[in-house]
Amino acid sequence: QVQLVESGGGLVQAGGSLRLSCRASGNSFQIAVMGWYRQAPEQEREWVATIHADFNTDYVDSVKGRFTISRDNRKNTVYLQMNNLEPDDTAVYYCNFKAPWRGPNNFWGQGTQVTVSS
Repeated sequence: QVQLVESGGGLVQAGGSLRLSCRASGNSFQIAVMGWYRQAPEQEREWVATIHADFNTDYVDSVKGRFTISRDNRKNTVYLQMNNLEPDDTAVYYCNFKAPWRGPNNFWGQGTQVTVSS
């Protein structure tokens, strides 16, 4: 029902910046809770950040002060601005769409690779 297309990953040196984007299909983006998750090799998927429908945000402690999640409801897009990147930030980053309707209400993007060299 909802398709998510991610972009913006790449290879950067430690201390550099990247901005990830995730565009959603459909007309319910404004009521969805959007989030970013990441998964490093041989590790579990980790929650990174959330932006709610009322624009309140939450972050995992390890990225506070460095990452900023935002959304543009007119563009059906959620962003993750990543500054002062560290090698431990290296992972595949996934965006997540969660809506309050019944039935299927959780959707994932295809993932975008972020690699930070030391």
